Amino acid sequence: MNVKLAVITIYLVLIYWLSSHVPMLEPLFYPTLGAFSYLLVSRTMNLKESASIMAGAVFASITGTAFFFWLPETLSLLATFVLCIIMIQRFRLNAPPILAIALIPFFEPPATPWTIPLVVFATLTALLVTLFAVERAAGAWTSLQRSNRGPGGAQQKDAILSE
Repeated sequence: MNVKLAVITIYLVLIYWLSSHVPMLEPLFYPTLGAFSYLLVSRTMNLKESASIMAGAVFASITGTAFFFWLPETLSLLATFVLCIIMIQRFRLNAPPILAIALIPFFEPPATPWTIPLVVFATLTALLVTLFAVERAAGAWTSLQRSNRGPGGAQQKDAILSE
């Protein structure tokens, strides 16, 4: 898990750097991205479970943005909150950051309705791809180490080192 934490830390720093140095990419960094990163690193999830959490987050961002643009008042915040809570309970999404994603437009109003959902989709997709790539690489590394320790593996290693 330490490798995953290191990779996720680098990912978050990269996203922050991009968002602070490229004006067009400013919305890429949002606080709940860190929460999603830790959530996905700290749990052992399969692709289906991870994808459902990501879909819930994207749906929540669409919901929050739609209500914000439809009626940017307290009533739309309430409607967003209630609809997202129902969605989280209905689909058993054990991911509290999903609700926070829905509330982003109320704290950082987007210029266009598609900005936040697109950014949430892009950053979470990149996050999942990064995590699965790290998992695959770690699995390949472990498999390679095991094959070197197999019958005669240690002897082969010693023979190679002595040459």
